[in-house]
Amino acid sequence: MEQADTPQTRHWDFSIDVEQIGWLTLNVQDNSVNVLSREVISELEALVGHVERLGEAGSLVGVVLLSGKPGFIAGADISEFDQMSDPAVLPEALRRTHGVFQRIEDLKIPFVCGISGFCVGGGLELALACHYRIAVNDDATKLGFPEVNLGIFPGFAGTGRSIRQAGPVDAMQLMLTGKILRAAQARKLNLVDKLVRHPDMLRWEGRKAVLSRRRSDPAPLTKRAIAFGPIRSRVADKMREEAGKKAPKNHYPAPYALIDLFEKYGDDPKKMIAHEIDSFVPLMASPTAQNLRRVFFLSESLKRLGVKGKDKPKFVRVHVVGAGVMGGDIAAWCAYRGMAVTLQDMDMDRIKPALDRAKKLFKKRLKTKQAVDAAMARLEPDVEGKGIARCDVLIEAVVEKLEVKQQIFSNAEQQLKPNAIMATNTSSIELERIAEALDNPNRLIGLHFFNPVAQLPLIEVIRSTLNDDEAIRVGASFVLAIGKSPVVVKSAPGFLVNRALMPYMLEAIDRVEKGESPEQLDAAAVAFGMPMGPIELMDTVGLDVGAFVARELGQKVPEDSKFARLVAAGKLGRKTGQGFYTWVDGKAQKEKAPAHANLEGLGRDLVQPLVDTAEVIVSEGVVESADMADIGMILGTGFAPFLGGPLKAREDGRA
Repeated sequence: MEQADTPQTRHWDFSIDVEQIGWLTLNVQDNSVNVLSREVISELEALVGHVERLGEAGSLVGVVLLSGKPGFIAGADISEFDQMSDPAVLPEALRRTHGVFQRIEDLKIPFVCGISGFCVGGGLELALACHYRIAVNDDATKLGFPEVNLGIFPGFAGTGRSIRQAGPVDAMQLMLTGKILRAAQARKLNLVDKLVRHPDMLRWEGRKAVLSRRRSDPAPLTKRAIAFGPIRSRVADKMREEAGKKAPKNHYPAPYALIDLFEKYGDDPKKMIAHEIDSFVPLMASPTAQNLRRVFFLSESLKRLGVKGKDKPKFVRVHVVGAGVMGGDIAAWCAYRGMAVTLQDMDMDRIKPALDRAKKLFKKRLKTKQAVDAAMARLEPDVEGKGIARCDVLIEAVVEKLEVKQQIFSNAEQQLKPNAIMATNTSSIELERIAEALDNPNRLIGLHFFNPVAQLPLIEVIRSTLNDDEAIRVGASFVLAIGKSPVVVKSAPGFLVNRALMPYMLEAIDRVEKGESPEQLDAAAVAFGMPMGPIELMDTVGLDVGAFVARELGQKVPEDSKFARLVAAGKLGRKTGQGFYTWVDGKAQKEKAPAHANLEGLGRDLVQPLVDTAEVIVSEGVVESADMADIGMILGTGFAPFLGGPLKAREDGRA
């Protein structure tokens, strides 16, 4: 079958069967997932040339592209991005990839791809260059363009091809938000042509698609018409307005560069592809993209903190003591992640609100009534604490009172399985003090969650002087098992996030006490790059919690201050409907902020105590490095990711 001329490749396998169908399989060596490195693209280029020759000779009727790994392709190789950001290197590399993908699209014989698992970024761009796309309709299959999270947009001709297939509005939304789609959603957007139930069906359906010479149809004219004529500029303006609500242009240039490209060429996918490179290249080397890549690699490094290999623990049952907002939401999250959870408090009246909140979470996150009911069945009220003896993880989340926590753990220690994790969610009390009541104090670690639990990805894994490495690795494994990110922190007052946040929030409150506008201060922090201002954040955390943590950290809350008076009056912020702001339906009611000549500069002044404290925390060895402090503050507080974290921002002279 003329296979003697097949190019020798390291990452690709190509064979031709008796029906003259070519089977092209990607299995990137020395990597757990398929990525499109320059070497992989170069080998694909050689194979495409081989396919072209076989097709012209009549020796090949079509090609089916598959993955040799559980996932399809997880995008371009991000480890090459720093080197590739060089303007002397990047344009030619992009033109070469564009050329390879265009040659696939131009093939006269069918070129079909079968998708299972992740098909994102450059992987989806390669799939869109194929003539027909088949995807497995299961929870593992995900398609999308997450490039915006790295400060760029699709650069392998995905801009024009996605608009051609899905239409301008849906395609632009996908690229601007980084949203990841399930296979059925991608099918509705015309990014996928056929769904199958199981990965084993991809080869058969791929064969049929080749023999039937199937080709995907573009989006209908009714969807494409919105990009024609003057209406495209109005659509682009609306996109800029929406982007501005979440990503200011001076902080995140990529969405706006993509919208500009769309406004110029969105009615012609080929022109959009032709001009994509010119818009893409400046973004790759921008400070925003460089810092977002750093954040990505730091986030990925956290996944290596858990136990690996055959000793990796399994977490089936979780017992949570304390059904308040934090404890109830921790229990709900663990149940959402598939674990059996028992939730303990003094009586059902205290547990019921947590169950109600859990049901709201499940309805929001899960797609079917059956899935919601199953999640609720995994979350069991347990007033008597019977779940303690069966659990793999015990999490205490009660009031910040030392003697209460000591009693809970002292009682639980006698019932727990020998290898069960014993964890406290304390926000400020040193673990050594809680562990004084235990026979085996090494067992107690801290798992410090952040509110709201479902949204914030960070969990501080608190290590006391009594813990060994294994206890911390197992704790990190549990954090990863529930889909969160662990940062290991030594047991010290306030740990990392609360200790760094408190001076920042108290400094802002002191400004309010002296007559400055809370609205202006919050607006300044947001202008700097924080997700919410310090006054709104204190209201969200709860003024009582803030006052308690401040005192634990040795910070003063003067009795005659507005802060102290609000706490004394029970006006505790969002949870009571009144704090520094009045809260309606979970939203702070704010007056218009006074004008300020340099709002971002004011924001930089506001965050100075946070940056200073983070530096002290690193110097004291509370976290092992500035990198860990930066990723902890980004994941735990939303500190401006485009700046790379507080210490990276200081290093760059931007904080």
